[in-house]
Amino acid sequence: MGSLNRHQKQSQLRGLLISIEGIDGAGKSTIAGQLERKFIAEGYPVQLVREPGGTIISERIRELLLDPGNQQIAAKTEALLYAAARAQLVAEVIQPNLEAGQLVICDRYTDSTLAYQGGGRGIDLEWLRDLNRLATGGVRPEVTLLLDLDPQIGRNRRSTRQGPGRPGEDRLEAESEAFYHRVRETYLQVAREEPQRLRVMDASKPLPEVVEEAWEILAQSLNL
Repeated sequence: MGSLNRHQKQSQLRGLLISIEGIDGAGKSTIAGQLERKFIAEGYPVQLVREPGGTIISERIRELLLDPGNQQIAAKTEALLYAAARAQLVAEVIQPNLEAGQLVICDRYTDSTLAYQGGGRGIDLEWLRDLNRLATGGVRPEVTLLLDLDPQIGRNRRSTRQGPGRPGEDRLEAESEAFYHRVRETYLQVAREEPQRLRVMDASKPLPEVVEEAWEILAQSLNL
C-alpha cells in the first residue's frame, strides 16, 4: 500500500463509508480510533465520526438520548431522535466528505437503529429501514464491521471502565441483559441477510488481534 502517493490514494478511495457496529462494551470507539490512525499512516484521507453526534445539533440530541433522567422517551420517539441526529450528520459531515473523496469511518450507523430500536425496543424492522433511508438519503457503508460480543462480557467491560470519578451508565447502557441479547441477535440477523457488507468479528479477542483482523478485512474488501 505504501507505493501509492496521497493523490493516487485519494483518487482510489472515491469517497467510501465504513461503519463499525456492536453492543456497548464491544470496543467500537477504540477500534475506530486505531483504524483512523492506520489509514492516516498509510496516507489515506480519513474522517472519523460517531453516532449519535458529530455535529453541534447531533451532539445535543445525543445528550437528550443518553441522559439517564429521560426514561420516559417512547420507543418511536427514540428512533426518530436517532434518525434526526443521523440526518444532520450525513448532511453536514458525511456526504460532503464522501463527495470530497474522503474515507469516512462512522462509529455506529444505520444498523444500530435496527439492532437497538428494532431488536431491543421491538419496533418493526421495515419501518426502521424506511426511516434510515429517509435520514441518510440512501448513503450506505461499503463495509460494516460488526464487533460481536456476549452481553455479559460487554457489561463487565463497562463496569471496569466506569471506575471512581468516571461517569456512570447512560440511559442505553443501563438496559437489561435481556435487552442486549435481543440487540445482539438482531445484529447477527442483519449480518446473515447482508454477508457481503456486514463482516462479523469476535470482539472478545485481545485488542491488537481485533485491530489487525479489522484492517485485513478492510484492505481486502476495499482493495486498498
